[in-house]
Amino acid sequence: MNLSRRRIFGLVAAIACMTALAGALSFPALERHYMRQQAAQDAVPLNLAAEGLRVALERYAPLPALIAERSALTALLNDPGNADLISAVNEDLRQTAATVKASDVYLMDISGLTIAAASYREPGSYLGRNFNYQSYFTQALNGDLSSFSIYGTTTGERGYFYAAPVEDGERIVGVLAIKFNISAFESIWRGADREFMVNDRNDFVFMSSRPDWHFRAIRPLSDATLALIAQNLQYPIDRIDLLPITTTPLGGDVQQVSIEGQTRENFVLTSQRLTDLDWTISALSPRTPATLNALNTLLIAGLIALLALIALLAYLLKQARQAEAFGREQEAKRALETAVAERTADLQTALGDLKQTQTDLIQAGKLSALGQMSAALSHEFNQPLAAVKSYADNATAFLERNRVAEAQDNISRISKMADRMATISAHLRNFARRPQQATGPLLLNAVVQDAFAVIEMRLASEGGEIVYTPPNTEVWVTGGHVRLQQVIVNLINNALDAMEGQSNRIVRIEVEGTTVHVRDTGPGIETDKASQIFDPFFTTKAPGKGLGLGLSISFNIVGDFGGTLSAVNHPDGGAVFSVLLQPASPLEVAAQ
Repeated sequence: MNLSRRRIFGLVAAIACMTALAGALSFPALERHYMRQQAAQDAVPLNLAAEGLRVALERYAPLPALIAERSALTALLNDPGNADLISAVNEDLRQTAATVKASDVYLMDISGLTIAAASYREPGSYLGRNFNYQSYFTQALNGDLSSFSIYGTTTGERGYFYAAPVEDGERIVGVLAIKFNISAFESIWRGADREFMVNDRNDFVFMSSRPDWHFRAIRPLSDATLALIAQNLQYPIDRIDLLPITTTPLGGDVQQVSIEGQTRENFVLTSQRLTDLDWTISALSPRTPATLNALNTLLIAGLIALLALIALLAYLLKQARQAEAFGREQEAKRALETAVAERTADLQTALGDLKQTQTDLIQAGKLSALGQMSAALSHEFNQPLAAVKSYADNATAFLERNRVAEAQDNISRISKMADRMATISAHLRNFARRPQQATGPLLLNAVVQDAFAVIEMRLASEGGEIVYTPPNTEVWVTGGHVRLQQVIVNLINNALDAMEGQSNRIVRIEVEGTTVHVRDTGPGIETDKASQIFDPFFTTKAPGKGLGLGLSISFNIVGDFGGTLSAVNHPDGGAVFSVLLQPASPLEVAAQ
């Protein structure tokens, strides 16, 4: 295998490695995309589960008031020592509980003492127990219908309680309560391809399709919350434990969660707030489908890339064979030209002397010009100029050997280096020249939104997210629209660069008064370099990643507007750049 073919195989292998690396780097973002897609699909069953729970709870709500209207209850409350009435009411409540499928139906006097219950025949009956400490009792005693979720301190069952006052005329003489087993509400969730759980305002899980999640807290409970739970006997204090859950936000009410148990389980969590109940219901679907979809997508893309590489390899090998045939023809041509070259040796020597003289004159001119340039220009131009010379020498050598393709490649690199030097020159001119654009009143939100349009293509290609908190009212500032937009774009680009390599690149933008805050979650600003970040040509980026002029130019632009540009490290990590602008009045716009 000759050298050209080795280069071809090396090139194809390098492309294959870069393709594989790109696939590996894109997998996390692709997996997050499918997880968000999965969460969108979970929204429908979550809504159905939430509505089903709400309907189930509302279905039983009127029952206590209807049962409380029975005259036998009033009679017993007025004559609690009547054994016949006690027996009759107990049996009536037992039959009622069986009919409505309730765990218990019981009657309490105004002191909270249970004087009759459907469970009168069963061990652990509510008979003789006092529930005056329960909120559902106190609410009903005040004349209100009430409901309350609670752990059954007597039966050990999780129950949902409804209560209504028992009235004798306009006088409340007792309270009628109904208990339903919460497991009846959970039964419709079991067997589904996702898990459900319901937590209260304290993030305490009291309903779930997974029994091992019951009485687990998503976050540590405060002493005040634990004291309130103990006072109401709402939950078993001795059974309360933390649910070992780790969450990663994916946007909105969607999270990736990991729950440690006997094994580590990964889910996509979608939540919905039940404001009327002050509960949160969540659907947790396994993350595995999102992972498999991401792998399938990468596999398909990999197969397509493999086919493309095979086609490229075949093409390059064909070109190599043609080049070898052409090389043999050129070898014969060179043998013929050797005799001519020997006869013109003297002429070539003279021509070489002339070229050397010309080179010396050009070099002298170069040295004279370089002596007049600034240190900054010398630093920025030396590297590309050296590269141009190297590529030019290589191109000459390749042309002399009739290797046209390699010569063209080097000429193309020379063109790119020329563009690089033109860019440096343009940056320097822009930095040195005072802008001529007039300033005036601007609507700040409009400038920020236009900046988002400029940065949109980078976000689409590299990944990243902008979280923007717009002002509640119109904010007018003094400045130039295009130049202020340039400042916002520069700050967003710097934030994205600072978070390079992070899996979750989020730029947070907030408008506070006439100040725009741009925050990243990168490594922040090194203390010893904080005073230099707005200096021209100062940069912490790798060579070739920037000239170090963006922040300096932005600083001068904001200064032209009469404002200030500052930077500090955020207490939670990352850097915050703040653009303070002069306020303006919309009346000024009307006057123009």
